[in-house]
Amino acid sequence: MYLSAILLAAVFGALSGFLVPRAAYRFAVEPEEPWRAACPAGHAITGVAGGWLGPARCAASGAGPDTGPEASERCPAYGPAVVAAPLICALVCAALAAAVGPRPELVVWLLLAPIAAVLAVVDATVHRLPDILTLPLAGAAVVLLGAASLVPGHGGSWTGAVTGALALAGVYFVLFLIHPNGMGFGDVKLALVVGAVLGWYGWAVLFVGFFLGISLGAAYGIGLMVLRRAGRKSAMPFGPFMLIGAFLGMLLGAASVSA
Repeated sequence: MYLSAILLAAVFGALSGFLVPRAAYRFAVEPEEPWRAACPAGHAITGVAGGWLGPARCAASGAGPDTGPEASERCPAYGPAVVAAPLICALVCAALAAAVGPRPELVVWLLLAPIAAVLAVVDATVHRLPDILTLPLAGAAVVLLGAASLVPGHGGSWTGAVTGALALAGVYFVLFLIHPNGMGFGDVKLALVVGAVLGWYGWAVLFVGFFLGISLGAAYGIGLMVLRRAGRKSAMPFGPFMLIGAFLGMLLGAASVSA
């Protein structure tokens, strides 16, 4: 059963990972711009859920001068991380399943993972964490963890998740006030999600995940400055490092519960 859970989690991660590039491509725009509704060649993105769900590849079908074999050749897979997203999502989900085991919160982590991947890609691409993703994701995390806490065999605390979300968002809000050029308000909203998933496993895990995220982000920023690709006041995407820190903290928290 344990190995089956890991395999199923990996398959889910791979399948959901195929959906990440299209959503990330559509969301990766500047704040004043509308979400992308066409592929790079100008063909309308259509399909399930208004074109938000599906692989990042344009079939270029229908009537018009830009359709047919020539149009298809001009429409290769688009969007960031087209190849890497399924593999990374599969590895992340498999690692979570291996650490958490058959506990109810695993379902929550798997459902949150692809949305977190979209956020990481969008932030890395345009330095933006859309409210339409961060705020519903925070609400979903709290509600789903509340449901998981009602199932026997869970390995965390819903109260810890709620207080962790508020506490970490408060910390990031203070950081935002101190250094708004280096910490965006989107990071504060993302901290609600990160705080919830880390707080589920307790304050020690919350601190470790927060420390790892801050440390990885600082190391990245210092590396850019050493390479002279950024200055002290340059903006940088911090969301991916928050999510990596959360992932590592969750592995630690799940392992401590299993021990």
